[in-house]
Amino acid sequence: MRPKLKTLSDELTRQIVDEAMRLMAETGMEIRGPNMKARLLEHGLKTDKSGKRVLFPRDVVERAIETAPSSFTLHDRDGKPYTEIGGNNVHYVPGSSGLKILDHRSGETRLANSTDFIEYARICDGLEHIAYLATAFSTNKDIEPQVSDAWRLYMTLTTSKKPVVSGAFGEHGVTRMADMMQLFRKDRADLVAKPMSIFTITATGNFRFGEDSCQNLLDCADAGIPVEIVPVTLMGLIAPVTLVGALVFHCVDVLTGITMAQVVRPGTPVLFGGAPATFHMKAASSPMAAIEAQHLNVAYVEIAKSLGLPTQAYMALSDGKFLDAQAGGETFSSALLAAIAGVNSVSGPGMLDFVLTFSLPKLVFDNEVCGQSLHFVREIRVLDDLPATGLVRDLMEHDHLITSPHTLQHWPQELYLTDPVIDRENRESWQKAGSKDLLTRATEEVERRLAAYRPIETDPSADRTMREMVLAGLDSQTKLPELPPPQEGAVKMAPVGRRGRAGRRRR
Repeated sequence: MRPKLKTLSDELTRQIVDEAMRLMAETGMEIRGPNMKARLLEHGLKTDKSGKRVLFPRDVVERAIETAPSSFTLHDRDGKPYTEIGGNNVHYVPGSSGLKILDHRSGETRLANSTDFIEYARICDGLEHIAYLATAFSTNKDIEPQVSDAWRLYMTLTTSKKPVVSGAFGEHGVTRMADMMQLFRKDRADLVAKPMSIFTITATGNFRFGEDSCQNLLDCADAGIPVEIVPVTLMGLIAPVTLVGALVFHCVDVLTGITMAQVVRPGTPVLFGGAPATFHMKAASSPMAAIEAQHLNVAYVEIAKSLGLPTQAYMALSDGKFLDAQAGGETFSSALLAAIAGVNSVSGPGMLDFVLTFSLPKLVFDNEVCGQSLHFVREIRVLDDLPATGLVRDLMEHDHLITSPHTLQHWPQELYLTDPVIDRENRESWQKAGSKDLLTRATEEVERRLAAYRPIETDPSADRTMREMVLAGLDSQTKLPELPPPQEGAVKMAPVGRRGRAGRRRR
């Protein structure tokens, strides 16, 4: 068996789900996307007397839960099965929605550019305990915002073959991004059968789904792209300050998203997700690492599992501004909770400052945090240690078990050895190595991993087509940002403009 976490009784879980379904049927949800609203009405759903709110009867919601897959397979860029999302399988993935980068070379927190993103993707591609990538932060410093979602996806697809968590910023962004991913499949049906991405759909709160979220959800479901429904449940501001009340509101948002996805395309993979936070009554901030937010995370994950749905949560992150004691404590505690709770996709590594700032040193530190958390929730099995007669005999004979056959056989799997970013040296060895603090070690690990990155091959025609898709959406900008070569002496790619586009050589 594996360690497990239980926070709600079965009866309380049932009451919360019942109340959420009652609200969905009686209060309903304001669906601001006209196309989604039309699809729901065509399906037979009704509105309230005002005509503004769509009502979701319990039988429709229950049927949607039944048709939503309990698990699904993510594939890599080549179409090979990569991992199973469901059950108690835990995957850590960098957090998304960052607007700035904490520059590990200068110490400055600033707007991120494309070079920052490429460096992030190259590091993330090689992290052992980060399962797949996310389009983690915006690069609006050197690309127009209306195409920055597609540009991030392009940089990810040409830097790593791992799956990616992504999403569209605007109402019409999904279509372009789906077309980009389809370049790595035979056709749209092949992309549906072998998904390589999960797209985030943000529930607006206040019992409404905004225009962008509605259209993005509609386009993802039509294209067969798995989605995670992620309400930003703010306890004490737009959701009840109490855990049970917040869980009811949270479930209304997610179950509405799941139902809409199944109405559009039955069988669409949907993760029961969230990015909850508390409202700090004195600082007027929204801490996502607050212990109450973590309690809400593991509780709604428990509810989702009772419904047989795959799960996502924003955990393994920090509201701190630097890689310091607060960042370590908040990240490790929530990463471990997520692992014990069996969250299928944990969004958060690398994130600071209320998910506004991304840090590469924190990402490599978090890789170790995630590795230890995954080690903790391994299956507990008997490994030649019951009965313990032979072990007792070895100890009595040698006064230690270091060279015992049992130790030699099992220690490589049983004892987790960290990277140098975690200090496990004695003081004398630490001093001889330069008395380096955590930030110094993590920064050195960033540079070591950047130097170790090796580029992947991308079909030149697919590369050009993706760049032309991004270029077509530019307004006043005439060329795409120039990206740095992956290693010293690599071929430098010429920028491509909207007119007279130069080809790019691939290694």
